[in-house]
Amino acid sequence: MIPYKHEPFTDFSDKENQEAFKEGLRVVESYLGQDYPLVIGGERVTTEDKIVSVNPANKEELIGRVSKADKDLAEKAMNVAYDTFNSWRKVKPETRADILFRASAIVRRRKHEFSALLTKEAGKPWKEADADTAEAIDFMEYYGRQMLRIKDGFPVESRPGEYNQFNYIPLGVGVVISPWNFAFAIMAGTAVAAIVSGNTVLLKPASTTSVVAAKFIEVLEEAGLPAGVINYVPGSGSEVGDYLVDHPKTRLISFTGSREVGTRIYERAAVVHKGQKWLKRVIAEMGGKDTIVVDSEGDLELAAQSIVASAFGFSGQKCSACSRAVIVEDVYDQVLERAVELTKELTVGDPVDNDNFMGPVIDQASFDKIMSYIEIGKEEGKLMIGGEGDNSKGFFVKPTIIADVHPEARLMQEEIFGPVVAFSKAKDFDHALEIANNTDYGLTGAVITNNRAKIEQAREDFHAGNLYFNRGCTGAIVGYQPFGGFNMSGTDSKAGGPDYLLLHMQAKTTSETL
Repeated sequence: MIPYKHEPFTDFSDKENQEAFKEGLRVVESYLGQDYPLVIGGERVTTEDKIVSVNPANKEELIGRVSKADKDLAEKAMNVAYDTFNSWRKVKPETRADILFRASAIVRRRKHEFSALLTKEAGKPWKEADADTAEAIDFMEYYGRQMLRIKDGFPVESRPGEYNQFNYIPLGVGVVISPWNFAFAIMAGTAVAAIVSGNTVLLKPASTTSVVAAKFIEVLEEAGLPAGVINYVPGSGSEVGDYLVDHPKTRLISFTGSREVGTRIYERAAVVHKGQKWLKRVIAEMGGKDTIVVDSEGDLELAAQSIVASAFGFSGQKCSACSRAVIVEDVYDQVLERAVELTKELTVGDPVDNDNFMGPVIDQASFDKIMSYIEIGKEEGKLMIGGEGDNSKGFFVKPTIIADVHPEARLMQEEIFGPVVAFSKAKDFDHALEIANNTDYGLTGAVITNNRAKIEQAREDFHAGNLYFNRGCTGAIVGYQPFGGFNMSGTDSKAGGPDYLLLHMQAKTTSETL
């Protein structure tokens, strides 16, 4: 087996790579506005009711029209997935892994096309889109290898005259509800983790980015995935999502999205319905309110750069984004001033132009929510830069820094999911850690310090699933920094980690007397 090594990011300072990405954009532009059917058991199903996907940087540009599942089609897909599970669970793990490796090779050949589609459909700048596609490739490569590693279970003890085995078997039908912010990586990662483990899947991607999911289904078919293993059922969360979460045949729910929806799914999944023979397994990743702590003994230039990159990369639309900068008072003014200077240099505009650091936010609802939080921020602190939005052509919000915010203020406690960062002053390092831990979340965090004792103190006391030292708090790499958080950030299901596939399986012990 070839050792796992993550997919490299593209160097866009290279002219050839720039041209390759532009060619990817031309390919995507050649199929804009097409219709995409549901895929149930390999059958294309077209409905009159459509999800209309538009470019968030240019509302007039139609990305595609996607057929919308209703309860009847969701029921049909569930029965197909349930029946297919009986054969798919018996397919050799090696064969299942090989499909992932073939799919990753196909995506690698079409890398710039998929990234360009993310630029158009999700509003991702080139660098962010490239990282999203690379992560999708990584998930397929990594989970394929992980399946080969665990396929024979783990050794257990046997006494004289007996033979004991401990193996993992798949669960059943999984409902995968994926987000729009990592429209390719998380959608692909959560889906392939379930299928390589031997489960069948109903994939309900986010409505705003359902075209990239449709394109991925085509890749899996080309890679040889049998019909019915993944069924593509985009639709309304309140209609199709709830129906599938509640369904007695659903065995596993894998969700990435907001805390509000995640807790609701967790609650609904706990109810045992008529005909249901199991307790449903729930994997939930539900967001964060992530803090970069800056110590007086840290590299202040690195601190300012890390805050700005982590707060404003992909317009702050990452559950790992830095939305809180907590800075020890001795160096507070220096770091704040430098962060404002760096933010002034950032360009906002259509991400098709690689000169723009930031693109749009995803849609009107998101734009409205972010702008309302900026108004709250003006009341709670001092607006240093940004604070403006323009939704005339696309959904653009300027990168915004609000200073002198109280640790308990709404801007420091509630997830905004946009390019807004609150600065708060701490008396000392202990106080900074206390503030860092004062939210309901616990996803990512970072500490900028050169003091080894403080690094070790934070390693123990900073309560976050992914904690970084002397770097930003975004950008976990599959297999390198397994990703998932504590508290209201979810079930700490470490995506891209060594135990992630086990969440999609159950352990079976067999004991034979010889």
